[in-house]
Amino acid sequence: MKIMLLVLITAFSLFLTACGSDKRVVIDKHAQIPSWYLNPPKSEGSVMYALGEGKSKREAIDNALSLMASTLSVSISSTFDAKTIVKEGRVNSSEATYVNQTLSEVKKIRIVNYEILNAAKLGFKRMAVLVRADKRKVFLGLKDDLDQRFLILQNEQNSLQQEDALKKLFFYEKSLQKLADVPDILAVMKVLNQNFDQKLYLQKLHEYKNSYNTLHSKITFSLIAVPNAVMLKKPIAKGLSVEGFTLADKKDSFHYKIFINANIAKANSYGFSIARAEITLITKDNHDNVVATNLLHITGQSSQGYAIALQDLSKKFDTLVKDKGVKKVLSLNI
Repeated sequence: MKIMLLVLITAFSLFLTACGSDKRVVIDKHAQIPSWYLNPPKSEGSVMYALGEGKSKREAIDNALSLMASTLSVSISSTFDAKTIVKEGRVNSSEATYVNQTLSEVKKIRIVNYEILNAAKLGFKRMAVLVRADKRKVFLGLKDDLDQRFLILQNEQNSLQQEDALKKLFFYEKSLQKLADVPDILAVMKVLNQNFDQKLYLQKLHEYKNSYNTLHSKITFSLIAVPNAVMLKKPIAKGLSVEGFTLADKKDSFHYKIFINANIAKANSYGFSIARAEITLITKDNHDNVVATNLLHITGQSSQGYAIALQDLSKKFDTLVKDKGVKKVLSLNI
């Protein structure tokens, strides 16, 4: 009986000890670490290798490709360092800034053409993969991607010939956003293929930038407000100025009129004067065609009278334009 009691006490003590101990990651003791993981092949010549780990096979592959992109950024850095030596120790700060930015952006470039040589489980929820990529195939993949992007944009541009200036400006703005990574991709392509001539792509990129800047400089606006909404003109004018637009009174195809209307209801509540406004913003082109509309509801309030409540309303509208941007407030697709 005593022996049985002793066994139960011992078992219960072991149970409490197990419950109080920290949780530990269980490693498969029988899993052998593969030789390709311990001694991965080195990238040389026309072939690149990268080892990646992760909680899943997909995560391990992504990490391997990110590492592979990082090795390309090292090559870019080496090329840049070689150029700066010729400058008798002087490094152009703008170039240095550009290269540093390029190195960080290069890591985000997606490598598509690759193959998984090996994959293995290292232990509890841990995977490792060995990825290989042929430099020529990676180069061609990046080139095909750029060619496709420029082709799609060219087709879109051709279909906008009859559209108004703002719609064209919206197209160029979005195009530049889609092409923002082109300089970094070209830098990688140059590392992958020293004979690659990037002038054609840089010229196309310059054409989009030039078209955007030229069109932007021609567009002008004028503001027309009903008496109740005159106080709202200044925030819109400042917002347009921040975006680089000019206020003028013209009648060409690049001029737009913004009509500002406000229906304001006066009220009192718990000692506060309240000004509830329904603000209508309508933008028209030179032919009086509506190109954008927006409806806003803003309430101003004050314990010092209705006039101060109106000032509060104006301040809230001004803050909205600053925070959201005048393009968002006017609902312009630019």
